[in-house]
Amino acid sequence: MIKGKDIIVLGIQAWDIEIGSNCKNIAAEFAKNNRVLYVNPPMTRSVMSSQKDKETIQKRIRIKNGEEDDLVKIDDNLWNLYPKSLVESINSIPVHFLFKLLNKRNATIYTNDIKNAISRMNFNDVILFNDSSMFLGLHLKELLKPKVYAYYMRDYLVKVPYWQKHGERIEPLVVQKADVVLTNSEFFEDFCRNYNSHSYMVGQGCDVSHFSDEDDSIKIPDEFKEIPSPVIGYVGSLTSLRLDIKLLEFIAEERKEWSIVLVGPEDDNFKKSNLHNMSNVYFLGRKDASQLPNYVKGFDIATNPQLINNLTIGNYPRKIDEYLAMGKPIIATQTKAMQMFKENVYLGETKEDYVVLIEKALAENSQNLIDKRIEFAKSHTWVNNVKTIYESIIKATKDNIQWD
Repeated sequence: MIKGKDIIVLGIQAWDIEIGSNCKNIAAEFAKNNRVLYVNPPMTRSVMSSQKDKETIQKRIRIKNGEEDDLVKIDDNLWNLYPKSLVESINSIPVHFLFKLLNKRNATIYTNDIKNAISRMNFNDVILFNDSSMFLGLHLKELLKPKVYAYYMRDYLVKVPYWQKHGERIEPLVVQKADVVLTNSEFFEDFCRNYNSHSYMVGQGCDVSHFSDEDDSIKIPDEFKEIPSPVIGYVGSLTSLRLDIKLLEFIAEERKEWSIVLVGPEDDNFKKSNLHNMSNVYFLGRKDASQLPNYVKGFDIATNPQLINNLTIGNYPRKIDEYLAMGKPIIATQTKAMQMFKENVYLGETKEDYVVLIEKALAENSQNLIDKRIEFAKSHTWVNNVKTIYESIIKATKDNIQWD
């Protein structure tokens, strides 16, 4: 346990982001026993110009102009800093020397705003927790001089076009500089260990309370009344970058007596796929997040039919915890990141595996297995996740820091 410390959390997502965020959950958990400053990414000049009609950008412009406070209290022990200063968008710069020069300038501007907030809040001997901000993160250790610099890697961002040009060179350097590297999958732990021996897989938390149905209060939507059982389902964005359309078509073709139910918004490739011509495939569309437990309850089998590529190979699939919280049998694609689930999830490597494993899961499902899955999901709390983060920080720094 780390308590009574000053922690700065920063990364690539602002506090007012509209989607869920690991980093925000971790910061809130840190704040239960420490003072925490959550720092938004700096606004770039190009974004200020191109997105000036958005309320989130208008708010940042007002803060830049001194019309609103840059430091906002979120909760007890938790504050959010909106950096006032603008930085430049430099990702597309092809010349390494020029990128390097401007990146250092951006980092200096950014840290000056952070230093100002540190001074106002009387933060001392800070622990700096960097959620994947690799470009600015390259210079944070020398500019902010934290007591501990922790780098958190939870996505293979260097394979995303936005980050790839410079990220494949820079992220290993950030990993090397960090006092401790924290990851949410074994795949990322192995990657980081190539550059820093103090790299640890800490798993991930997940708030699955709204998927809890132990009192049988969640109602299955009426749409399922017209869908024959067994229902083989998926909830989430239907994106061909991550999901295997051919695999879904194979399952539907091989077992026409099964109903394939897909819940979520489709990208263009899904909209054009042959799945729409198959009588046992049902697209139920985008649903509000509050309704997703109802739809998962309607599944006999829950699936995560991922492609294996740079976006998915190390990804921690939060939806697996949500499926498990409802006790559902799950068939998912075998990846290194999925190994931690292997005792509670059926893992397949081929499209034929999926059919065999779905049949197996349907045949052997039992109340004992349902209870086991639910208990496993309950262990993946943010409390447990942050406890492991604390333990990893202490382990990596115990030779240099005397912790209370």
